[in-house]
Amino acid sequence: MANGSRSFHSLNGIEWQSFALLTEWQDNKLLYVIQHSASAHAIKCHKLTIMRNRIKELLHGVFHPELEQDIVTAGIFEGAEIEGEKVVVSLIFRKARDPFAVKIKSRVEQTIASAYPDYKVVVVVKEGEKSAERAAKNAAIEEMHNFSTTANIKHIVAVASGKGGVGKSTVTANLAVALAREGYKVGVLDADIYGPSQSKMFGVEDYLPDAIQVDGRDYIVPAEVGGIKLISIAMFIRKTDALLWRGTMANSALRQLIHQTEWGNLDFLLIDLPPGTGDIHLSIINELRIGGAIIVSTPQQVAVADVVRGVEMFRNPNVNIPVLGVVENMAWFTPAELPNNRYYIFGKGGAARYAEEVGVDLLGEVPIIQDIMQGADDGVPAVNTVPQVAEVYQQVARKVVDKMEEMC
Repeated sequence: MANGSRSFHSLNGIEWQSFALLTEWQDNKLLYVIQHSASAHAIKCHKLTIMRNRIKELLHGVFHPELEQDIVTAGIFEGAEIEGEKVVVSLIFRKARDPFAVKIKSRVEQTIASAYPDYKVVVVVKEGEKSAERAAKNAAIEEMHNFSTTANIKHIVAVASGKGGVGKSTVTANLAVALAREGYKVGVLDADIYGPSQSKMFGVEDYLPDAIQVDGRDYIVPAEVGGIKLISIAMFIRKTDALLWRGTMANSALRQLIHQTEWGNLDFLLIDLPPGTGDIHLSIINELRIGGAIIVSTPQQVAVADVVRGVEMFRNPNVNIPVLGVVENMAWFTPAELPNNRYYIFGKGGAARYAEEVGVDLLGEVPIIQDIMQGADDGVPAVNTVPQVAEVYQQVARKVVDKMEEMC
């Protein structure tokens, strides 16, 4: 090629203009010295690409504490643009009001400013999923709702407690049996995701749910005990497994249990909620048309104080679920050898007094009897074996039926 001739070559996607080619021989080797000049635009684009890639690499060092991932891997870093002497970084947090957003934004600003001190750094924070991901997820949820198995459930009742350890799950199991003894078709959803116990209480710890296909869709076959249909997350994990699930994972699992369990026609579905108030409760409330709630407490003042939060959660205008009443569990202790004696070891009538104060009905008082504990351990709810317990729960069941029928 003659000196001064013009040609174009492509190198790494950038078009270069060669304007000189000099050759010389030295030690039997041909040395090429090629001098290139590039358009100002091509050079600028190349520099910006390198800078954007460098920023992305730097941000691999900024971590989200809860997700335990760097913000690039977690999908929080959306991109970086260079506008003159300004770097604009976009971050998108999938959780609204993410508690770590402010800290991460500050860390991003410091990281980029340290690498590029001559540039002004602007970090734009957005909330919510990317539109394509959100649309896909919403479409999947909508399809699940369209083919939900809950359509033929007449009444859905949530059983809640302000704190753990008050016997909420025991009350749920025995109330389910009491309703079945009254002639109703009953189901139990164990939504106490981090402490599921209904499988144990109904003696089906080893039950492994089958899947059936209906019109090309998979549905879960629940356990059935004494005509009561039961599904629990415990049926899908080993007994020794700890569920280290964040809210989104737990909500997704519950959504499947709710809408893909083959419930059939039910008069009542009882939901054994986790103790307290939180994300799981709100998710279930959004997923189901809950007709009423039962609050379980003991007579202790510390337990009654937590009942207030449970009642107010359901009474919140954004929730607006009628509170059917309070069940006072462990109301007194009656030893087997002294069936007529009552010992108020947790205090007397604390839940009953609170119910009266706030205008909520007292549905029943359940005593502490050893056979109730033994029945839970043996997988046989005490309503089936202890007449004294059966009488209490049958009364509670009739009150629940009357209240739900009144609201229809």
